[in-house]
Parts: sequence; structure tokens; C-alpha cells
Amino acid sequence: MTGGSGVLGTALKVLATSIKDREFIFFTSEECDLTNFQNTVNFVKLVSPDAILHLAALSGGVELSTNFPATLLRDNILMTFNILEAARLTNCAKTLLTLSSGMYPPEAPLPINERTIHSGPPHFSNYSYSHAKRIMEPAIRAYRTEYEMNVIGLVPNGIFGEGDDFRHQSSTMLPALIRRFFENKNSAELISVWGDGTPLREYTYSIDMAQCFLWCLDNYHESSILNVGTNEEHTIKGISFMIADFLNIDRSRILFDPTKPRGVYQKSMDNSTFCELSNFQYSTLAEGLRKTIDWFQDNYPNKVRL
Repeated sequence: MTGGSGVLGTALKVLATSIKDREFIFFTSEECDLTNFQNTVNFVKLVSPDAILHLAALSGGVELSTNFPATLLRDNILMTFNILEAARLTNCAKTLLTLSSGMYPPEAPLPINERTIHSGPPHFSNYSYSHAKRIMEPAIRAYRTEYEMNVIGLVPNGIFGEGDDFRHQSSTMLPALIRRFFENKNSAELISVWGDGTPLREYTYSIDMAQCFLWCLDNYHESSILNVGTNEEHTIKGISFMIADFLNIDRSRILFDPTKPRGVYQKSMDNSTFCELSNFQYSTLAEGLRKTIDWFQDNYPNKVRL
């Protein structure tokens, strides 16, 4: 599994401890630079895996997407094709690629179906990362057609949980809010949240997402990409209030700043195909948030990525 230190990789490590008939090998960029072709091939040859779950990505919030679009586009595309080539050259039996709900066109009919991936441009705020993720879909079809490889693509929505990235420069909205609220909970100052709070978001608890990925590894073998995130939807204002309540922060201290970008208004995904196949039951956002915030408070600051 690439991306072993990310929030999804961390969740898979937790699940791996209870799976007795498999050996899981997690690695990060420190063990192998996936943007380097030869390093990637050599590492995969050394491990000789039966399956590769490609979770690694260079990603983050609006600030990272705005300041480093070329880096996001280049590095994510390099990682995708280096992994695919390494899997091909080592005859790996199954390869799973991780796409992103942010790649879908903002004008796509809601809830967003997998077939709309190329029906329009992605949102301008993260266009380079989105295109790097979109290229996985034709790559899957191409490698399956020419090399008869068992490659699949899964589309998560927002993932959060224990071990998330809480760094100011790279965290996404939800972990950024948890850190900001926690670090200011004992002051009297207003806590700023970008935008007016009205956009709607779907967030899936990392343990749930890890279970979805493992189910697909064993049971899904089609060329069509598959939406695998929850369809529970909340406004950013509602999510902010939920975090504040868990941390015993007065909601009146939250200042929604409409002068800041609010991003896409709504991007709810259609997960009906996955749910019909798997009968999967997701945790609620409140359940996942409670566990994540408890973990953050228990591990701050020494064991939290800050």
C-alpha cells in the first residue's frame, strides 16, 4: 500500500492487525519516491506483491492547489503511471487506483454519477489535481485493454479520521477546522471559517473508507470507476457547529467570512452501485467526528501531524 502515513493508510493499518490471512506492506515517500520510475519499479520488484493499493497522492487544501498547480499535476501523474508500469512489469495480479470526488465537473447533475467524469472541466480552484486524478480513468481502460491487467479505480469523497494531516499548509477543510477550533477553544476571540457556511459537503470516516477499499479489492473487478464514499451531506456551517459542540465552544464565536472562497457549492456523489453490490453501512459523521476529535485531543501535540 502506497501512502502508508496518510489518513486512509493509517486506517488500513488498524484493520490489517485483525486480518490474519494477509501480509500488508505499507510504505511512504521516505522508503520510495514514487515520482521516480526506476525507484518505483525496483521497490515493487523487491516486495513482489499480489496486489497494489495506490493511496499516495500529493494533495491539500485550496492554498496548496493555488500555489503549486504544476507540482500537483506533475507529481500525481508521475506516481500513477510509475505504479501502473511497475505493476505491469512485475505481473501484479490486482492494482487499485484512488481517484477523487473533486475531479467531477461542478455542473454535473446531482448526485454525481461515475459516467460524468469527463463531461466538463473541473472546478478552477483545484483544476491541476483534478486532471491528475481524471487521467486515471482512461489509464485504467488502456492498461486493461492492452495488457489485460486487473486494474480498478475507486472514487472517495472527503476522508477524515485519526492520523489525519492537520498541518496549516496542507490540511483539507475538516482537519483544519478541528485544529483551529481546538487551539482557540480557551480564548474569547472569534474563530474564522472561510466562506458563508452554506456549501454542502460529504465526509467519510477513514475506517469506513478502508473497509470499502478492502471489499473492492476482493470483490470488484470491473473497468468502470466506482464511487465509494458516504452520501450523508452537511453544510460547512453544520459541520463547524458539530465540531464546536464536541469541543464545548460557543457557536456564537464562529465567524463565517464570505469574502473568502467557498469552493463548489455542492458535489454529492451517487454511491448506489457500490452500496447495491456491497450492502455497506457507513458510520454517521457525528460518530466519526467524535472519535477523531477524541484522538486529536489525546495525542496533541506530540503524535499529531502539525
